[in-house]
Amino acid sequence: MLLRDIWTVFWRDWVVLRRRLKKFIFSRMVAPMLYMIAFGWGLGRSIQVTDGSYLDFLVPGILALNSMNISFNSVTPVHSERIYHKSLEEYIIAPVVPEAFVIGKVLAAVLRGMISSAIILLLAAGFGAQLHLTPLFLLVVAVNCIIFSEIGFFAAMTISTYEEMGQVNTYVLLPMSFLCGTFFSVHALPELLRYFIQLLPLTHTSYLLRGLAMSQPVALESFGVLLLYAAVFFIMARWAYLRLTK
Repeated sequence: MLLRDIWTVFWRDWVVLRRRLKKFIFSRMVAPMLYMIAFGWGLGRSIQVTDGSYLDFLVPGILALNSMNISFNSVTPVHSERIYHKSLEEYIIAPVVPEAFVIGKVLAAVLRGMISSAIILLLAAGFGAQLHLTPLFLLVVAVNCIIFSEIGFFAAMTISTYEEMGQVNTYVLLPMSFLCGTFFSVHALPELLRYFIQLLPLTHTSYLLRGLAMSQPVALESFGVLLLYAAVFFIMARWAYLRLTK
């Protein structure tokens, strides 16, 4: 029952994505290419890193940043379905287990995030990046997608206006985009700020992806932190959806 309901919700989103897949792929290529040209080829040639090139250092950060944004924004249309189109009621009254709706939407967002991440890896190879890819590397990307799709789902279920959804991007995603080790090491930050930044999930994702891609030892405790974030935000997303069904 649960698996069937998850598949039903996921399949609906996959059908929508499949019809727009070419546009989705080409649109996902623009920002990574600009990052790699501007930072990897341009600014990166004047920056020295311990191992490899700055492009090798940069690409894992771009992956963390991109998977965060894509997975979050892939779920936020549920907000329009709830507030403006009033189509969320179709799921609420349908014989679909509430947990299945949350998981199905999250998995659909994860799929978009992983497709976008694959595009970045192909572009990075074309730009000459030397990355060591492992199953754990891909798993970290997937867990990062899960975390931020759950955050997006929770926001879509609790925020009342479109403008407030935009504020989540401004006050939550945008600071993490630049401060969580995506473009530079968090060790360059002041100690107090660094302590706060190291608590955020994107910091752990950037750290793990960079270490794994550059064949450096990593603390697996960071992966445990990501799993904890995924569990907590799933509970929050489930609670937010159940609140609407009552």
